[in-house]
Amino acid sequence: ALHEGHIVSAQELTVLLQPVFTQNSRNLILFLQDTLSIDDFTYLSESYGNKNPFQNEILQSSPSSLVLPAVDCEATRYLLSFLQESGDWKLTNVTHLDVSQLEVNTSKPNFLVIQLQPLVSDSNEISTLEAIAENDKIIGRLTMDLQEQGINFSVIYTAVRPSRIPRRTDVVGELRRQLMATEEEGSLSYPPLNVTTGNDVCILFYASNFSLKANSSVFIDLTNATFLTQNVDISSSECSDINTTLSLKYTKPVNGISSLEIRFLMTNKFYGGSARNWSSLDAVEIVQDGEKFAKFNVSAISAPAEYSFHCQLVGTSNLYPARLIPSNNEAKNWDVFISRLQIQGFNVENNQFSYASDCTGFFTPGIWMGLVTSIVLLWILAYGIHVIMQLTTNSRFDDPKGPALSVPQTE
Repeated sequence: ALHEGHIVSAQELTVLLQPVFTQNSRNLILFLQDTLSIDDFTYLSESYGNKNPFQNEILQSSPSSLVLPAVDCEATRYLLSFLQESGDWKLTNVTHLDVSQLEVNTSKPNFLVIQLQPLVSDSNEISTLEAIAENDKIIGRLTMDLQEQGINFSVIYTAVRPSRIPRRTDVVGELRRQLMATEEEGSLSYPPLNVTTGNDVCILFYASNFSLKANSSVFIDLTNATFLTQNVDISSSECSDINTTLSLKYTKPVNGISSLEIRFLMTNKFYGGSARNWSSLDAVEIVQDGEKFAKFNVSAISAPAEYSFHCQLVGTSNLYPARLIPSNNEAKNWDVFISRLQIQGFNVENNQFSYASDCTGFFTPGIWMGLVTSIVLLWILAYGIHVIMQLTTNSRFDDPKGPALSVPQTE
């Protein structure tokens, strides 16, 4: 029995899925998407009529099913680590979308993790609809092949984080800037990526969405590989008191790219004007297949050396407050999208982010619009008062007992 508003925790999820873990035919398939909410099944199905993206009938044809409207974001990561630590499962990670050559050995329990293609977060709903429809076809093809082979299996379809987050009415009046430096650890969907030297953490990196687009056609979502499954090599990262480099190496992030390395180059300098040290992200470099080199200059990403840096949107778009500007021809072939970026490359204490210096200025467009509107209204009010003050009363009045009052035209 599910209660309204209840969010299933990691421990509750393990108990609910215990029959799947203990059954005779222990073949478990986890279809993992970047974002998904229970409302997507009804909203996307009803909004576009015959363009319903959920076409396969595995849920209806299954002898038993369990639908959980809300699951804690930590539960998915806990479930993955729980199954990976169990020695009974043969774990298979499928990061590419070609599942036709997937072979399942039924002699021992299998745990297949299928990384579905991400939903482009900054696109319109039609693109999201098409992406979900394509993922639905992948789910249908794989389950159909297993059924034709006579293999019994259980399927879990979930996501790393929700796509629709309702605003709580009881905290609307308390909304304020929330950064990771002040957030509780339990509220994060996943921990930040950290680079250590010895026993000390020297670099912290976090993003709610970290994705690229090559040649305006190949979309690469690195969020899950960087923070959730951590299928990323950070051994080439370097730390010092002056220069720090965060190196992220990925193997076969998508079909057609065998290797991809992304470098964040940061410096720590003393500036006499402010009489203090400032850390800045000077450049971002992308190396594809060890040959193609793209370099971006960075604007407006700096903070006091004791602080971390936070920005809601960072990328190549002109609309973002912190931009990555291409500095060579190869960089023009790449688009970078980073949301809720927080990075710190110097003076990391207690293995957590320091106070965050945000890229948003004090005068946002909304504040400017409010000021301009207020000035216009004040001007109208002042003009009205000025007009009213110019009104005068008559200095002479007609006396009914005397002769009629004659007013010259000049008055």
